[in-house]
Amino acid sequence: MQVSGHAAIVTGGGSGLGAATARALARAGAKVAVLDINSNGAKAVAADIGGLAVTCDVSNAESGEAAVSWAREAHGPSRILVNCAGIAPAERIVGRDGPMALDNFRRVIEVNLIGTFNMTRLVGADMIGLDVLDDGERGIIISTASVAAFEGQIGQAAYSASKGGVHSLTIVTAREFARNGVRANTIAPGLFATPLLMGMPQEVQDNLAASVPFPSRFGMPDEYAKMVMVIVDNVMVNGETIRLDGAIRMQPR
Repeated sequence: MQVSGHAAIVTGGGSGLGAATARALARAGAKVAVLDINSNGAKAVAADIGGLAVTCDVSNAESGEAAVSWAREAHGPSRILVNCAGIAPAERIVGRDGPMALDNFRRVIEVNLIGTFNMTRLVGADMIGLDVLDDGERGIIISTASVAAFEGQIGQAAYSASKGGVHSLTIVTAREFARNGVRANTIAPGLFATPLLMGMPQEVQDNLAASVPFPSRFGMPDEYAKMVMVIVDNVMVNGETIRLDGAIRMQPR
């Protein structure tokens, strides 16, 4: 798909992977709606790229519907959706203080998995009604999983389950939307320089970066955004979860 002139929605667009993706899409000529629960972050990125800032809790049906409606009114129906919104709290199933609170597990699933599904269903409903482009497609949905979907570490039960769900949702979405010319893919990043990792002590950062076979460093948000642009451009990429991880395979802890 040629990006220029098309409307795009990026969730979690106020920081990290989402912010880099919003900037890449805007540079390519897309009309970008930056969705984030952090309104200040969304406004800062939107102001930088000439986009639209929308405060949105992706896990909430009404909030998602309002955000998509606002983006539609400003830019028209979106042909591109990139789901980057997510949280990653670490907690053992049974810790020193007893079992993990069920609400803590539920919250991660709600944001990472249900939030991805929520935005996919809402934006997808717009996409399938659009005119067909020259390459035969109507739109593309790109979601964000994690290598934790495949090699979850101790303390990542909720996060791994949520990201495994995003991975599993990918082929189902691609198959359902295939007849409408809407593609669905997922990127599974490894260790990336997001606010979560960069807030760790330097020694911890150095040890984590050294565990990546090559290149032995954290991935950069711009490298995630580059992968988004490759997937958008290549109409043959469909139904895939693509690892973006420097060949890392996570150890148990």
